[in-house]
Amino acid sequence: MDNRNNTIAGWVLGAGIVALGATIITGEMFRAERPEKMGYPIEGVEVEGEGGEASAVPIETLLASADPAAGEKVFAKCAACHNATKGGANGIGPNLWGAFGKAHGHVPGFAYSDALKAVPGVWDWKSMDAWLTSPRKYAPGTKMTFAGLGKGEDRANLMAYLNQQSDSPLPMPAAAAPAAAEAAPAEGDAGNAAEAAPADANAAASGH
Repeated sequence: MDNRNNTIAGWVLGAGIVALGATIITGEMFRAERPEKMGYPIEGVEVEGEGGEASAVPIETLLASADPAAGEKVFAKCAACHNATKGGANGIGPNLWGAFGKAHGHVPGFAYSDALKAVPGVWDWKSMDAWLTSPRKYAPGTKMTFAGLGKGEDRANLMAYLNQQSDSPLPMPAAAAPAAAEAAPAEGDAGNAAEAAPADANAAASGH
């Protein structure tokens, strides 16, 4: 009887060891690694936390060649939260008709964040460019979840489009003046040039 009990116990112990080993091997074979980035991108939506960068080209220069029709296509990224039609209702974000030239938080009845309402000034070309580049940097604490537009051309086109959605569009800004082509010669170089001039003139006079 004792031998029989010992045999049964041995089989149970052996089965447990086999099951444990199988579990360990299976876990190693099918172990899932945590992805570096959680979730997946949605077309037309900026990734949270990836704000745009200010363009090296002045916004005035980009606006000089901005295309409102192209800006209307860029506005498709905003259409989930905003509309820009005259008399249109607010959505998740405020109606953007006639926004240019108005104070921050100008739409009656819309619950703007205190962070945005506290920003001084009005929506002009500079402020709108900064806002579209990174709402979080422009108004830290804003309820706006859109990360921003990374391309300066997209921002310029969008602003040109939004400016047209108004009874009183703002005049387009003058293009930024180009930088000086060459710097003035250094003082030492100017002196050397002045000293060389008489010598050159003498050489020319003597036929050499």
